[in-house]
Formats: sequence, C-alpha cells, structure tokens
Amino acid sequence: MARTNRDIVAAAFLLALTCVFYAATFTIRKTSFGTVGSEVWPRAILISQGVLCILYLANALRGRYPTDHGRGGGIAGWFSTYRNALICFAIYGLFLFTLPYLGMLIGSTLFVFLVFNFLGGWGVRRMAVHGAIAAVAMGAMWAVFTFGLRVILPEGEILRIW
Repeated sequence: MARTNRDIVAAAFLLALTCVFYAATFTIRKTSFGTVGSEVWPRAILISQGVLCILYLANALRGRYPTDHGRGGGIAGWFSTYRNALICFAIYGLFLFTLPYLGMLIGSTLFVFLVFNFLGGWGVRRMAVHGAIAAVAMGAMWAVFTFGLRVILPEGEILRIW
C-alpha cells in the first residue's frame, strides 16, 4: 500500500463530500411541474463526480502522482510548483473583471483562447487551432444557453452597441 500523502487525503475527502451531497439530494422537494424530477440533474452530476473521485483515489493509492517536485522550499518553491495554476486563476479573474464590458460570448472566447495558449504554447499554428476551438466551443455553448435554454447571459458593452 502506498504511503499516505495529500492526494490520498484529498481524494478521500472529496469522495466523502460527494457522498454527503448525494445523500442531501434525497431532501430535495418534489415539484408538480416538469417531466424530470428536480433531483435528477444533481444526482447525475454527483455520480459522475463520485466516479472521478474514485479514480483519483485509486491512482493516488497506486502512487501515480509524484509527491516530490524537487523545486525547493519557501515561497519561491511554492510559486514555481503552482505557477501555472496561479496564472490560470489570474486569467480567470481578468475574465470576471472584464465580463460587464466584453460580455459572456467575447469574454469566454478570449478566456479559453488565452488559457489554451498559456498552457499549450504561443506558436502561430497553435494559436490558430486554439482560436478555432475557443470560438466554436464558446459560440456553441453560448447558443445553447441563449437559444436552447433561454438563459439571459451578460451581453457586455461591445455587443450592446450593435
């Protein structure tokens, strides 16, 4: 058996939390309208999350995740270990800050494009592929929410002018 590390603890905690949330779905009030019960979607999401937590726990127990990054200690070592995640959170914060101005369609497309390029590289060919993926994926998601589900998404100042 693998030595207990933070991945095992995190996976066990997430699995226990998922079980608690799943048990809470039995307290969701039944509604008289709609064809699908109000507990169906939360349970579907929690079941898929539970499967992912089980896979995470199994891989952590098998020792699939290295625990020693060899980057030194202190703040500089911590930042070098979590640099990519911190920069992605900063890009997400920029997305949230610009959401009232750019709107959901333009802002989310730029967010996905920037994160893909940051994580995947800034080459010309890669930028074209990342731009196409961001435009198609975010455009489709925006269309599903706007036209299919009739959700009012922030349109931003740029699209409001048109």
